[in-house]
Amino acid sequence: MTLHLDPRAPWVVSTHDLGRRPGSMREMRLTLPAPADIGVDMIGVPKDADVKLDLRLEAVMEGVLVTGTALTPLRGECARCLEPVTSETEVSFQELFFYSAEDAAEDDSLLDGELLDLEPVLRDAVVLTLPLSPLCSEDCAGLCTDCGIRLADAEPGHKHEVIDARWAKLQGLVPEHNNDQES
Repeated sequence: MTLHLDPRAPWVVSTHDLGRRPGSMREMRLTLPAPADIGVDMIGVPKDADVKLDLRLEAVMEGVLVTGTALTPLRGECARCLEPVTSETEVSFQELFFYSAEDAAEDDSLLDGELLDLEPVLRDAVVLTLPLSPLCSEDCAGLCTDCGIRLADAEPGHKHEVIDARWAKLQGLVPEHNNDQES
């Protein structure tokens, strides 16, 4: 299967200068625009945000070993109170891009001639580190289950009177006793 990568695509890297000489190495620092749809339901990397990469490409017998770290911004919403959440994550990754399909297993990455595509590697590394339930703070109290107000914005002791539905019809039968009128 031939990949036919576009050498002008931002996440496609040329390995031309490594040749196929095991032991040759190149280090790179890149800032690339984030691809679309890197994330989970509640948090992810904003499309076109700057992703900072530190890479090491090493030629080995079977292909090119890429080792690196990526620093990416994150944006989403708190799983408890739905407030916006922004942060960043740093992920490490390592991937061997094989020279030929004969040497590779079904899910292994392949070089397209002298080109390799880092986007799937970044996507896998970032998505695996994302929290499924991101929080704006560890002690986020969330939303009131009765009225939906954000509990961090509510007055202390925020609560609602709960009337048992079985007794609700009796509520107006007895006059309320007011302690201020007692002598």
